[in-house]
Amino acid sequence: MKFTRLSDHAAELAKTAAALPGPASLKINARSVEFPDGVCASFAIAGYPREVGAGWLEPLTGYPGHLDVSLHIEPVPPLVAAQRLRRQLARLESASTSGLAPDFATEAAADDAAELAASLARGHGRLFRVGLYLTIHAADSDELEAEVQHVKALAASLLLDAHPATFRAMQGWTTTLPFGADALRTRRTFDTSALAAAFPFASPDLRPRLAETPVLYGLNVYSSGVVLWDRFAHDNYNSVTIARSGAGKSYFTKLEVLRLLFHQVEVCVVDPEDEYRRLSGAVGGTILGLGAPGVCFNPFDLPDAVEGDDALDRRAMFLQTLVGTMLGEPLNAATKAVLDKAVIATYAAHGITSDRRTWKRPAPLLADLATMLEATDAPEASQLAARLAPYVSGSYRSLFSGPTTTRPDGHLIVFSLRDLPEETRPVGMLLALDAIWRRVSNPADRRRRLVVVDEAWTLMRENEGARFLYRLAKSARKHWTGLAVVTQDAADLLGSDLGKAVVANAGTQILLRQAPQAIDEIADAFNLTEGERLFLLSAGQGEGLVCGGAGDRAAFSAVSSTYEHSLATTDPAEWEADQP
Repeated sequence: MKFTRLSDHAAELAKTAAALPGPASLKINARSVEFPDGVCASFAIAGYPREVGAGWLEPLTGYPGHLDVSLHIEPVPPLVAAQRLRRQLARLESASTSGLAPDFATEAAADDAAELAASLARGHGRLFRVGLYLTIHAADSDELEAEVQHVKALAASLLLDAHPATFRAMQGWTTTLPFGADALRTRRTFDTSALAAAFPFASPDLRPRLAETPVLYGLNVYSSGVVLWDRFAHDNYNSVTIARSGAGKSYFTKLEVLRLLFHQVEVCVVDPEDEYRRLSGAVGGTILGLGAPGVCFNPFDLPDAVEGDDALDRRAMFLQTLVGTMLGEPLNAATKAVLDKAVIATYAAHGITSDRRTWKRPAPLLADLATMLEATDAPEASQLAARLAPYVSGSYRSLFSGPTTTRPDGHLIVFSLRDLPEETRPVGMLLALDAIWRRVSNPADRRRRLVVVDEAWTLMRENEGARFLYRLAKSARKHWTGLAVVTQDAADLLGSDLGKAVVANAGTQILLRQAPQAIDEIADAFNLTEGERLFLLSAGQGEGLVCGGAGDRAAFSAVSSTYEHSLATTDPAEWEADQP
């Protein structure tokens, strides 16, 4: 090593040395380097497993202590690689045939070399000289010894043979510094696939397909990598999120909704608890607070966009379903015939016929239908008019007393059901679901959409809500739409044929913290391992498991910015603190 004297003056030399980056002094021992505030020891990896999987180095890169991992890569020219492989293959084949007793290790190495040579000849990959080095830091020698034993045990569990840099401790330390200089030169030949698997930027558990709408779900719990997921890149766009109360399922869902809006995905939300109002207001969405004072929703409205020549007939059929829900029982054939005739006559009285040009005229109201029924001679008509009185002039009239106050349009549409009384909740829910289905199934307006049904157990208690979930779960993909079912009641979801159909048609499953009473059923339904069961029982708020197709799954922790958190949180204390 050559040294250059900077100056003959001791004071100037001291000033120059103080300006250089690095420790004030070093003590180099046989196997360690001591600093003024710590000590370190270095290791070179000399032995590797025969086969490795994606992200196999993540246990080292995610080690909780102070461990520097350095990977030095040098490409081998193809001509040199071919010559070396040829010589190595000849040497191994000669060694495997010369001995009296079979050497299985040599035979396996010869087979690997032959396979590698064939791959290289076809241009499927290249060879690289790779050096892997570890430097362990600690506060003192005793702590260093304990850390060394932990890291060596971890390396042994990965089938890595770690050799200490004896009498080369200084070179080992500098090799793991970000200088790009390999002073130890302990190399091993890797092919392209093995080298790609060594990079710590991929989760060993998740191999998602990403297209135009990737969403950050969070950070991998067991590594430093991110968990990205794109529901629209899979064959099925649906998802199901199951968690106990307070585990963060609504928080996570709001984050996904917010991030999908950046990708121009239109979102419709059925919100039983009015939790999406703040998010909708922040992004300029449309919120329909069904049941709130002054909010009206007219079921007679015809679509603004052309949905087909039979739009008027389909409105008439929906009104039969709506009246049956209002009455709490199915309509018989005679009542349906009278009601259908009255609906068509009510539209005609307001100048609306099968001619599309008339569909822009103001739609009639429920009170107009009641008036038409009262003017009809059939006994079924007068009975219907009398039973509809609570919705026309009685205590339930507010939702139907006037024209629609807010049209369900925009990039984010939220149907809030919190203000609906229990007696009218099935009716309001049916109106919301019908508006969503008309928008989703309109062939004249095809685009990526997501329908979020939060607290889905409340819908599954109602016949119309259950049928809507079933229909959307089965056919949403055909309309470029994903259905996101969010629920805390795993028993209701997994204990019914409808719930099983929703889960079976969900390409993405999100499992957050589970209650001990439900974990066995969850584990059986989603084929969880014992480790995954224990993780879901002890997961923190926002931590969970994302499961995709082909066995892809990863444990993640949802992350958000400060502003995203303010929009997604449902903590009443935080909401109160944000009030002016």
